[in-house]
Amino acid sequence: MAKGVGFGPEGDYKISAFSAVLMKMAEARHGATGFIEDYTYDLTPGKELELASHMLEVPASFARNKPEIQVHPLGIGGKEDPARLVFDGVTGDAIQCTLVDMGDHFRIICADIELVEQPKPMPKLPVARIMYRHKPSFQIGTAGWCYAGGAHHAVVSTELTRSDIAMFARLTGTELVTIGDDTTEEDLQKFFMPDFNKR
Repeated sequence: MAKGVGFGPEGDYKISAFSAVLMKMAEARHGATGFIEDYTYDLTPGKELELASHMLEVPASFARNKPEIQVHPLGIGGKEDPARLVFDGVTGDAIQCTLVDMGDHFRIICADIELVEQPKPMPKLPVARIMYRHKPSFQIGTAGWCYAGGAHHAVVSTELTRSDIAMFARLTGTELVTIGDDTTEEDLQKFFMPDFNKR
């Protein structure tokens, strides 16, 4: 990914191509753009966060400090123990985007997020780690992502904005769903549950 080549985890060609396009769009800007995977949640009431990570393939541009190179067993694939970069992620405003196949068309989902510091050290998770807060809230942000068909493979960028993704969607004729501070529960019901609302 440091060379602008998209990574396709588990054969996800869509996110591989999408990553390459968004990394090219972000060139010459200051920040980080690249593949990431939803990993798990911190469901502390009122302080909900999401942890994004992956076994080996997270761009070092997301590192808050100099990454460490560590060797640990992988547990799958029957290969020798691989070296991997281990680091905590940067903080600040960002977007999370994914590209999903809706059967007869593609849909881009773009959500505003805030990258935050880890609340605690994670010595038993020896991989790259990025934590973020959903906007406008955990409940609305995660509901919107799921209702729209959001995948657990995504591209996170501190360089691009929803406006950039909207321009790309217009130029390519791709459906776009956005989630952010301006998204309400009413928006979710109107857009994602129209059949239910007619009952």
